[in-house]
Amino acid sequence: MTQNNTPPQCWVLSDGRKGTENQCLGLAEAVGLPITMKRVHPKAPWRWLPEAVFGRPWPMAMRGLGSDSDPLSPEWPRLLIACGRQTVAYSVAIRRMSGNDTYTVQTQNPRIDPKFFDLVVPPKHDKMKGKNVMPIVGSPNRVTPELLETETKRMTSHFASLPRPLVAVMIGGNSRHFKLTPSCLEWLCGHLQSLIDEGYGLMITTSRRTGASNEAYIRTRLTGSNCMIWDGEGENPYFAMLGLADHILVTEESTNMVTEAAATGKPVHVIPLEGESEKFSLFHREMREIGATRPFIGVLESWTYEPINETARIAGVIRRKLNLSENPEAA
Repeated sequence: MTQNNTPPQCWVLSDGRKGTENQCLGLAEAVGLPITMKRVHPKAPWRWLPEAVFGRPWPMAMRGLGSDSDPLSPEWPRLLIACGRQTVAYSVAIRRMSGNDTYTVQTQNPRIDPKFFDLVVPPKHDKMKGKNVMPIVGSPNRVTPELLETETKRMTSHFASLPRPLVAVMIGGNSRHFKLTPSCLEWLCGHLQSLIDEGYGLMITTSRRTGASNEAYIRTRLTGSNCMIWDGEGENPYFAMLGLADHILVTEESTNMVTEAAATGKPVHVIPLEGESEKFSLFHREMREIGATRPFIGVLESWTYEPINETARIAGVIRRKLNLSENPEAA
């Protein structure tokens, strides 16, 4: 890589979706350079285009920035980490306009030739290959022992009334390949209520994919003082729940949530939904073979495994490429 004269900072480029944004943030935090968030919202017709047009990024991408986008202009950062379909053309444009001085990292599969980036970090189950492609198990994330400890201390009082063992239940919902159907939800809530009745403390959070009607059903169905369902108000207790939990339950449609749970080293039980996907089947098989997850069949098991820490591994690669100190705080 050529000598970089730009300020030692990192831009996280996002289309605003929290799942993909947290992937980039987690990797950026692990690298350790000062972070600036840049969110892009392309206007028509750019936002309707696929990642590549005749094998190349969008033409004149910078002209397609919507008025609600953050500005993308010099001084260019030393490192750019991006994720999401609508960030691809801007990553390529910034790399070019910086004279290749900005080291560009694209997480997930950008669905364009990896030669347009310095590094591409897709999940292994995408089966993507290339000289500058480094596949990982799952996805980058923000989960570290330090973050879990901090969030646990900060929010322990929110869950003080719940008995042990504590179970964190992360419920997603409908996606391209999976559906949280009424029968799935009835089955899940029946087993969750059984855990409540057995004396487990349940910490439950849902997502935007869950849907209002499904959330209402969960609140109506699950009863008892042993259960706490986050209502979406106030600070998000997600990381505190991961830190406090003795067991973690996660719906199968979210690679991010399963990977984040597996970064804790705690037993991760995967909740089945209706639907199937070859890529997700490969991912879940890989996680089971590693020893991080087991299917949730209504009972909780205990086991141990080495926490999955792919984010730190890739961050180390980036730091070496940028000739940064091995200690992120010394960057």
